[in-house]
Amino acid sequence: MEMRQLRYFAAVAQTGHMTRAAEQLGIQQPPLSQQIHALERELGLSLFRRHPRGMALTDAGRQFQVEATRMLQGMEAMSQRMARVAQGQEGTLAIGFTSSAAAHRFMPELLRAFRRLHPQVELQLREENAAELTEALSAGRLHCALLRVPVARPEGLQFETLLREPVMAAMPSDHAFAAVSKRSGAAARPLTLAQLCSEGLILVRRPGAPGLYAELLALCHAKGLRPRIVAEVDRMMTNLNLVAAGAGLSVVPASMTGAHPHAIAYRRLAGSGSLDAPLTLVSRNDEDNLPAQRFTALARELASKQVKA
Repeated sequence: MEMRQLRYFAAVAQTGHMTRAAEQLGIQQPPLSQQIHALERELGLSLFRRHPRGMALTDAGRQFQVEATRMLQGMEAMSQRMARVAQGQEGTLAIGFTSSAAAHRFMPELLRAFRRLHPQVELQLREENAAELTEALSAGRLHCALLRVPVARPEGLQFETLLREPVMAAMPSDHAFAAVSKRSGAAARPLTLAQLCSEGLILVRRPGAPGLYAELLALCHAKGLRPRIVAEVDRMMTNLNLVAAGAGLSVVPASMTGAHPHAIAYRRLAGSGSLDAPLTLVSRNDEDNLPAQRFTALARELASKQVKA
C-alpha cells in the first residue's frame, strides 16, 4: 500500500465520483481507477459501490476512510514538522554553561532572545565546569557552551571570545581589608596583588589545566609573589560559598559581585591589567544542528551590539 493510493482513495471518497476526483488530483481517470482497484485487491474487500451517478463508500470503505484520514493527517503533520526542523524552528538544543558564565547578564538575555525567536525549539540546559563542558562537546552530548577561560582546545571545536570583563577580589565582609575600605571611605580603592597573596586563596580550577586562576598565579609569580592556596574547588559558586564562610579570599569576574552581598565584600584588583574574565562561546566546527547554528549566530550578534554600545 502506498501513500498516493490513500490520497487517491480520499479524493474519490470526498467527491463520490471517479472523474471529478481525477480532475482534483490532476491525473487521468483510467490510472486513478486502476489504483483504486489495486488497493481493493490488496485489502481483499470492496471500498466503493459503483452506480451510474458515481461512487459510494461501502461499510468497509467508511471504516477504511477513518484509518486513511488518520494516516494522511499524520503524514501532513510530520511533513510540516520536518519543514520547521529544516528551517531551524523546531528541534532540540543542548546548551552547557559554567556557573560564572551564567552569572553574566548576557546569558539570560541571550536565552530570552532565543526563546522569543524560536519558541518551538526545546532547550536542554546543563551546568558543568569548563573541562566537563569541553569534553561533552567533543563527545557530541552538547551542541554549544558558554564558559570563561577554556581549559583545553580539542580539535573539532571552535572557541570565540564574545565579551570581556574585569576581575574583582572577593573577601569575607568582616575581613580586615574590607574593614579598612569602609573606615577610610575608599570603597573603590583597589586591593594589591601583594595584599591578595598575603592571604589564603581559594581557587577554581582543574588540576593540571589552564584557566582564569592559572593566569592569576602566573601573574603573581611574574611579580615575585608566592600565593598561598588553601582550597581548590570545581565551581565558582562553591568558591564564593567558601569565601562567604571565611575560608579565604578569591578572584571572580565582575559580573559575580552580586553573590552573597551581605557576606562578601568585593574590591577592584590593582596591577591586574593583563588579567580579565572572558565570556567564551564554544561550538563544534561541523555542527549540523540548525537550532545550534541559529543560537551561535544570535550570540555573536548580541555580543557585537554590547561591545559597540
